Amino acid sequence: MRGRLLAAGGVLGAGVVLGCAVPASAEDVAAAPATQCQITDPRLAEISGLVAVGDGYLAMNDGGEQLAVHMLDAACQVIDSHTAAVDPYDPEDMAVAADGSVWLADTGDNNTTRTTVALLALRPDGTTGVFRLTYPDGPHDAEALLLAPDGTPYVVTKEVLGASGVYSTPASALVDGGTVALAKVAGVNMTLTGTAGGPVGRAGQLLVTGGAVSADGRRLALRTYTDAYVWPLTGSDVVGALSAEPAIIPLPDSPQGEAITFAADGQSLLVASEGLPSDLTRVPLAPAIVEATQPAPDGVVPSFSDLTRSGLSPWTSALIAASVATVAVWLGGKLRRRP
Repeated sequence: MRGRLLAAGGVLGAGVVLGCAVPASAEDVAAAPATQCQITDPRLAEISGLVAVGDGYLAMNDGGEQLAVHMLDAACQVIDSHTAAVDPYDPEDMAVAADGSVWLADTGDNNTTRTTVALLALRPDGTTGVFRLTYPDGPHDAEALLLAPDGTPYVVTKEVLGASGVYSTPASALVDGGTVALAKVAGVNMTLTGTAGGPVGRAGQLLVTGGAVSADGRRLALRTYTDAYVWPLTGSDVVGALSAEPAIIPLPDSPQGEAITFAADGQSLLVASEGLPSDLTRVPLAPAIVEATQPAPDGVVPSFSDLTRSGLSPWTSALIAASVATVAVWLGGKLRRRP
């Protein structure tokens, strides 16, 4: 998140009245969090989007004057990059669709003044898409994207009192180069957990800063500056999943944690923070969380394994050479510039 962090410490008392008792926490994590590696590349000084790719990662920076996606190896070293000729307003999160397309959520709006936000699709065949969206109830700042296994996008807003809105539209309704309306389909309440971290004191426990769906489609997660909330997912029913009680996992203290993804095996979370150096930390899921998940859905789930046919990617070659189970997508083409 670029600048203008909310000075919310004085209003947190109101956050307590939002809800409900704190859901059962996941303090019985099978193993302690462990640092995988450190991100030191200046191109990722404000990392906000992260996707696990076998033993490597796709990562994006928050904001910036040009859209860029970077491929990191298992040691967190940038081994390839793709930039697109677009000046995004404030991209905040990323996800990978079942067809291998990389979706980026240009949804940041610190001052809540944007008339539209956007989803940017970078497809493995080299084509690109720009899909503009409007909220039904005025502008929101949003830093989390959940992409269901069936391709439906869900944007989760960042609210100072912890009552985040979940907005969506069917994937079939998206218009490349056009604008469609989002609908509010759910709400989710973050709670005061007491976990330390983040740049804004206790407010950091309530502000949603990232989201992820596991590659096998069995789980979804939202994170705040301090904690991760994990739900089991059945099929592509994101709304149904969010209506259940989540497991809450305290995350390691970090200055401004916004990036989250599931590890390739779905058994752990991977998180990182803005600032350099930034630890990329593996947070194992408790056995109870793993056992609570549903069987993998039928059909295709997000994977990079079919993308070798698109070829052309130096980072694909690097991952194959490292004996990675899945391979990365080459982000081809240029995005059309939008105001």
